[in-house]
Amino acid sequence: MATNYNASTNIYAPGLRSVGSYQVSGWPYTTGSAVADTARYKVSFPYVTKSITIIASSSAEEADMAGHLRVHFADNIDPGVYTGRHYITLDTDKDSITFDVKCKEIYLSAIGDDVGFELYASLTGIPTSSMFHLTGAGVTETV
Repeated sequence: MATNYNASTNIYAPGLRSVGSYQVSGWPYTTGSAVADTARYKVSFPYVTKSITIIASSSAEEADMAGHLRVHFADNIDPGVYTGRHYITLDTDKDSITFDVKCKEIYLSAIGDDVGFELYASLTGIPTSSMFHLTGAGVTETV
């Protein structure tokens, strides 16, 4: 059952606990870019995600990836992200990872050299305003 109710229209809208929003096929969302060495890149989604796939890629000038792509759910300016190792590292060209996760944004950072990425997300119909800010153990806090 949907968790958001609009009393003025007498209509339920999907919410974070709306099981059907995660059971049906999601709306496709694709993007990509390059992340400069030691820089960060934020991807903000138009709706809450159902799943996210990220593929690392070398720059157009290089056949192999010289840098590493880090994927995290909190901005790396938060010191807990790196000290707690709350990131996944993609090391080689076409290295990929898929997250079955609900979120409204994801962060990517490059270490060692510029790194490219391609991103595919499956989106629900849940507005990002319904999604809480990801923080705490496993995201920003060192245990």
